[in-house]
This record gives sequence, structure tokens and C-alpha cells, in this order.
Amino acid sequence: DYQERLQFLAHHDALTSLPNRTFFQRRLSEEAIRARRRKSALALHVIDLDRFKEVNDTLGHPVGDDVLKIVARTLIEHSGKSDVIARLGGDEFMLLQTGVKSAEDARLRADHLIHAVRNAIVDHVPLTAGMVSASLGYALYPQDAANIDLLIRHADMALYRAKSEGRNRACAFDPGMADAVNHRRRLEHDLREALSHDDQAAPLGLSLAYQPQLRLSDQKLIGFEALARWNHPEFGAVSPEIFIPIAEEAGLIVALGEWILKDACTTAASWDSPLTIAVNLSPLQIFDGDLAAHVHNVLVQTGLTPSRLELEVTEGVLIQNTDRALHILRRLKALGVSIAMDDFGTGYSSLSYLQIFPFDKIKIDRAFISDLERNGHAKAIVRAVIGLGHAIGVPVLAEGVESESQLEILRSNGCDEAQGYLIGRPMPQVSIASYLSLWAGCTSLSPIRTLQKMSRA
Repeated sequence: DYQERLQFLAHHDALTSLPNRTFFQRRLSEEAIRARRRKSALALHVIDLDRFKEVNDTLGHPVGDDVLKIVARTLIEHSGKSDVIARLGGDEFMLLQTGVKSAEDARLRADHLIHAVRNAIVDHVPLTAGMVSASLGYALYPQDAANIDLLIRHADMALYRAKSEGRNRACAFDPGMADAVNHRRRLEHDLREALSHDDQAAPLGLSLAYQPQLRLSDQKLIGFEALARWNHPEFGAVSPEIFIPIAEEAGLIVALGEWILKDACTTAASWDSPLTIAVNLSPLQIFDGDLAAHVHNVLVQTGLTPSRLELEVTEGVLIQNTDRALHILRRLKALGVSIAMDDFGTGYSSLSYLQIFPFDKIKIDRAFISDLERNGHAKAIVRAVIGLGHAIGVPVLAEGVESESQLEILRSNGCDEAQGYLIGRPMPQVSIASYLSLWAGCTSLSPIRTLQKMSRA
């Protein structure tokens, strides 16, 4: 029995009992030979769990192990008789689909696996609901690859594409994918390099832009939100929608977030007016180390008054580990900083979190504001959120305000604050002083319109 157990462990994963990488590669080679002889096809599916590190970090490794075991069991339940499944290590799995009749056959299996894994995790490990999903990339043999090594590489490229397109999806390999994958890997490498130079005040190419926030009752500017920007030395401006997910996937988001916080506080401390500065916190940043101590140190180093710092969090932070998140947020509030709930209305439990934590501000997601003029439902939701904020004594800020009619609807419904292109586009630090001067020079009842005219002049 002991020898049998040793033999089993040499070829299988101890946690899930699935074949390991060594065993899988041997079976993959055997199936490729068989497919060539029979003139049939194979589909190699590479499955990777999204945000699995967050599960281990916030809920603990036992919960992470439960997730891995559920994924293994689900793959077994949804595999064919001659299919081969393996856990390669960490949160990566492979499934070799045999007897593939067409590309559509492989696509249907890939989509089925993604949904089955996601549903199984939600059903069996409810603590991770809304937190973990799966991404899948697949390639066909011999259509997409002449040998096994290429097949694995191409399936990996497809997985990379699935991750970069938003995760929680399946993606097939196509020949043009290599350039896109290599580009993304280059960006990851360069972002890591930029953040690794601790001696630099600003990492290479990275900067902050500042978008103004307006109080509607008296048309006074009350502060700015700090937004990360990256001007790559070779590729030019890289959208935050591209480099922020890369930072999250590559484990760089904490370092990026720390730099943003310190730079934003340093800038705000240099202003003549006591305007507030709003900084976004990612879930990984919140649960990494002692965030309250880090924020305290930044405030001391920069000399910024705590009441001028506003930290923005989404409800995803509270979903992941409510008790721990609440403890961290309370420690942050104890420092004297404000906590805002960002993207309000886009999640499942926003209302319940307002009940258990005293947020200092609610930010209505821009998706509702963009539909404000033509969608009665959006208008009703915005009106309800503003009413809710007033009922509990929390000011409400509308994001993404781009037209005067949107602003007028918000003002007439009692919205407290606004942010968006109408008030001002994100600007570099050097432009803030001139922007404030322009705003102070507005003498009409409509400073926004006057400002726009003065800016164009």
C-alpha cells in the first residue's frame, strides 16, 4: 500500500487527486499520436481561476483549497470518457478533449466548462460569491499547432487573451494572437521595471492626473480625484483600463497603489487651498499588510491633514471578507480620513453595506449618469440614491457628468456634488493652479459655461 501511494503521488496532485503535469504531458503525447493515426482532432483547454490569490489572502488557504477541490470535481463531472484532466499547480488546470469533430465542438465545451466551474464555486463555496471565476484558453491539434509544445503555447496565449479581455470567459487561439500576447507581456515587464526603481520620485512614464469635483449648492470646487496615467516610452499613452488589470494580474497593484497614494498626498499638501484629494484603493491593496499604518506614515511624511484625504472603495472589498474589511476601514476612519463608496449601484449589496459601515460619501456610477437624459429608469435610480444619501446624512457625488442638462437634472434632484468632463477633464499637476485661477475668475451665475469660454479663448 505504501509503495502504491508513493507511485500515485508521483503522478498525481495530492490535494485534488488529479494527474499532475508530468503524467498529463505523457498522456498528451500519447493522444496526439493516436489522433494523427485516426486523423481526428484534440482540443487543449487551459483553465485558470480569476482572483484566486485574493481568496487565499482574504479568506484563508483552507477556503482556497476547497475551491480547488470543487474545480477538480467539476472538471471530472463535465469531461468525456477519454478526456484527460490535470492540475498543473496553483490555480491552473488543463483538460484535453479527445475526439473533437469541429472547432464548434471545442467552443461549446469551453463555454460549458467556464459556466460549470463558476456555478459550482458559487454553490459549494458561497463565501467566494462574486469573487472567483474562471478564464479558459484553448487550441486545436493539429489545426492550430503542428506539435505538442506549440499546442500548449497556443492554448496559453488564448488564456492570456481571455484574461486581458476581462476574465470570466473562454477564448480560442488564433494566429494573430501572438503579437497581442507579446505586447501585453512587454507592458507587464515594463510596468514592473518602472515600479522597481524606488529611488525615483515618479516611476518611469507613470504620472497622476487630477479631476476636479464640484459642490453644487454654491458652485465651489471642493477637491480633486487622483487618476493614474502611463505614458509608455515606446507605445505612448496606455489606458488605465489596460495597465490596471495588468498590474492586478502581475501582483503589481499594491506597489502601484502605494506610489499613487504618496504622490497624490504630496501634491495635495502643496496646494494653497485646503481642497480634498480622493484616491482609489484596490481590494488587494486593502488586504495587503497594515494599510492603516501605511496611510498614517504617508500622511506624516507628506504633511497632509487627514481630513483632506478621501479613500474610495468599491463594495467588492466588503464582499470578499466583510469582517476584516470593516476592521480595516474603521482603523482608516480613526486616522481622520474619509471613506467613500465608489461605483454605487453597480453591485449586489450596496444598500446593506451602507447599513453596516458609516461611509462619508456615496459616488453614483457614471453608467447611470450617462443615461440620465433619455432613460427614465436611470433617472429614478439616481433620484432614489440621492434621497437615500440625504436620509442617512451622507453626501452624494455623481460621476461622469458631461452635459449641462445632466448637471441640471442632478441639481434639481438635490445631488450634492459632481465630477466629470463638464466640470473639468483630468489634468496634470502643473495645470491645477491655472485651472483654479480660471475658476476663481468666473463671475457669472454659470461658472462652468464661463470657464469653458475662457479655456477656449
